[in-house]
Amino acid sequence: METKILGRTGLNVTVMGVGCGGPSRAGQSTGRSEAESVAVVRAALDAGINFVDTAEAYGTEGIVGQAIRGLDRSSLVISTKKSGGRSITPASLRASLEDSLQRLGTDYIDVYHLHGVTLGDYPYLAAEIVPEMRKLRDEGKIRFLGVTEHWNSDKRHLMLQRALQDDVWDVMMVGFNLLNQSARELIFRRTIEKDIGVLVMFAVRRALSCPEKLSEVLDQLIAAGQLDPADLDRADSNRAHALDFLVRDGGAVSVMDAAYRFSRDEPGTHVILSGTGNPAHLQDNIESFCRPPLPDEDRRRLEHIFRNADSVTGQ
Repeated sequence: METKILGRTGLNVTVMGVGCGGPSRAGQSTGRSEAESVAVVRAALDAGINFVDTAEAYGTEGIVGQAIRGLDRSSLVISTKKSGGRSITPASLRASLEDSLQRLGTDYIDVYHLHGVTLGDYPYLAAEIVPEMRKLRDEGKIRFLGVTEHWNSDKRHLMLQRALQDDVWDVMMVGFNLLNQSARELIFRRTIEKDIGVLVMFAVRRALSCPEKLSEVLDQLIAAGQLDPADLDRADSNRAHALDFLVRDGGAVSVMDAAYRFSRDEPGTHVILSGTGNPAHLQDNIESFCRPPLPDEDRRRLEHIFRNADSVTGQ
């Protein structure tokens, strides 16, 4: 699998990262046992993926800790997060980090993020909490500072646009997919200039894995005046298969496959997070990330169809 350098961190990371949040939470939201979740994370690592993302709020740090036990820690890149907005204090941040370290069974975090930050909370966190993060970095407990957006409520990346004004963040977690490509101009242009590492979330959500949900999302975009139905193969009311032009010999094997490859090859992105508790699904995702780029004409068409879309996430 391809690797990239995660911006100014210098970390060499696989383009597919194991996401332990999202709708699945490594299978914990879909009825998998803890042992099954540990096994699927370990299977991803054994397949050569070296980036794992979790968070205090996901409840999966302990699962990651079990999965990485006995592995060469120096070969892994572990990302975790602290949420809470203005309720976070320097003391609570430090205590949370210590708890995360214990659950993960490690003595340092590669990338430690403030999680799901809103534009309203950003000034407080930047002024009061970032200095404590820097102290923790100086103590060797974290290596790099990260921030993640709350994309469902901030579809135009207003918080990250503000965060980019500060020379603080080594890594940003950004919502981006083929349905909402607004981060290309609003975020990635600047992260490339500043050499900030980019983790992509939402590369695949329900609209890109469920045809009926896709139809709903396309209808929303048409109603908002952000999508021209004439650009779709299916201009009638049944748009569930409007992206099936991607699936063909020499193209993608599925819409989900196309979605992962589309995000992977977007300039400025480094790690595309992919989460599942299903071993077969994991293998399908690994195969997607090992395939070549989408045909140029398919990529250009996706960029054209969704050129004005910024009001959906695909969730």
